Amino acid sequence: MENCSIEFNLNIRNQQVQIPIFENLGIELWIKREDEIHKQISGNKFRKLKYNILEAKDLQKKKLVTFGGAYSNHILAVAATGNLHGFETIGVIRGEELALDLETVLKENSTLRNASELGMKFNFIDRESYRNKDSNEFQVYLKKKFGDFYLIPEGGTNQLAIKGCEEILTAEDEKFDYICLAVGTGGTISGIINSVKNHQQVLGFPALKGDFLKKEIQQLISVQNRNWSLVTEYHFGGYGKFNTDLIRFMNEFKEETGILLDPIYTGKMMYGLLDLIKKRTFRKGAKILAIHTGGIQGITGVNRKLIKKNLEVIKV
Repeated sequence: MENCSIEFNLNIRNQQVQIPIFENLGIELWIKREDEIHKQISGNKFRKLKYNILEAKDLQKKKLVTFGGAYSNHILAVAATGNLHGFETIGVIRGEELALDLETVLKENSTLRNASELGMKFNFIDRESYRNKDSNEFQVYLKKKFGDFYLIPEGGTNQLAIKGCEEILTAEDEKFDYICLAVGTGGTISGIINSVKNHQQVLGFPALKGDFLKKEIQQLISVQNRNWSLVTEYHFGGYGKFNTDLIRFMNEFKEETGILLDPIYTGKMMYGLLDLIKKRTFRKGAKILAIHTGGIQGITGVNRKLIKKNLEVIKV
């Protein structure tokens, strides 16, 4: 993977999910296939980076710096975007121990390996420093180490990212009563909340444990839209956590629909959404649109962990 393919698919389709239970309940479920935008820059990553890249070019920056964990979809997306647009890219990665034997890490971790092949350089830091990455002291450290650069926050969420996510929904989507999506840093759902119509309800399914996201989203949105809520009971233990029930559900869903989900975000969202449908949470005749925000590239790393534990893997 020496360079990034320029081919983007922006003719996004809505795919109807045909599962027998829907016929009995009179409910329509469709999935917006944002995961099909691009192999490395898919789903909400493309949306979040679009206007940030334009801003970096306007500011005549040559270098992009961002943050992430060792399996971060965002890290790979920034590497691919930088490769495509001619930026030098630097990933500040959580976990200084990864630098001790980087050659082995790159062999075993497809996310970092692919990002490296796309030209990204890494700066591994300890977890305490990573927690303080937004402090003034750390920003001074970055400036000293890397010089002039354009900073993209962890997960890509800022106002320019939200602007990009406001473009996910189209006029065709106005027929839906509910818009459902996974929630990480809150940027994507904020863009959706800003752009939905008055008759639509937004349901976010956080991948993280805790109630802090609601307050953060309220600070990010630009409209006083109360037609949204977070469904917080389907995080499976928190960010990056999953179990055999979730993997089995994802495999069954793939077999029934042909749609591959990821275990960090969209798998949890769809598990929760189908559970709510089975519990008759939605009125008869409701039309639901679930947004597939991508993240498929991370499955390789997850399957490697599952194989080591002799557990069922995700079927791709």
